[in-house]
Amino acid sequence: MKYEVDLYKPVKDYFTVEGYDVYGEVNDCDVVAVKEEELIIVELKLRLNLDLIMQATKRQRLSDRVYVAIPKPKLSFRSQKWRDICYLMRRLEVGLIIVSLNKEEEQIKVIHHPMPFDRKKSMQLSKKRRNRLLTEIEGRTGDFNIGGSNKLKIMTSYKENCIHIACCLLHHGPLSAKLLREIGTGEKTYQILHRNYGGWFEKIERGIYAISETGITEVKEYPELVEYYSKLTRYER
Repeated sequence: MKYEVDLYKPVKDYFTVEGYDVYGEVNDCDVVAVKEEELIIVELKLRLNLDLIMQATKRQRLSDRVYVAIPKPKLSFRSQKWRDICYLMRRLEVGLIIVSLNKEEEQIKVIHHPMPFDRKKSMQLSKKRRNRLLTEIEGRTGDFNIGGSNKLKIMTSYKENCIHIACCLLHHGPLSAKLLREIGTGEKTYQILHRNYGGWFEKIERGIYAISETGITEVKEYPELVEYYSKLTRYER
């Protein structure tokens, strides 16, 4: 599909079958469909981009039934990128139409119609993710990351937990997971020791763990947290 005009006839035919009177290029709108008091506006573009999205949202000043129509994308409809695109369009309450000129396929596929977006319902469906976000914040003792960075190592609450355990073992020597939890290293202590995060820990006898040479070396890369957890450690054997 080389030209936007190639999209026009399939879109017109679709809405004509639906009982609308369809017109092209009306006051800068690519397609206008009318049935009694209902007004539909469709913007045609060869690709979905910010200009098209802006254009569609401006058309919402004229009608709450606005669609964008684009050629069938090469993206898989199961891909995360495509799902994100569909979410954005639903969030903006703009309908999305896919046009195919392949005679062996359905010419018009309405991905979704313009519908009011229920933000409360959307947040309810994302409640678990919200709770995970708050839990992660609660597990951090400070802000040790630079927002927007994607090539730097990220400090997480889990990693902080590992540093806390490492500091306890540095200060007190080998301990059991039970004693570490009593110090305050949290419910994930055994899991961290068992999985041996970063090769930081070693099991020296049944149920007793020590910090490894790797752990001693690498934990020094986090001086602020080492200082914080060293001061926090108050357990006496």
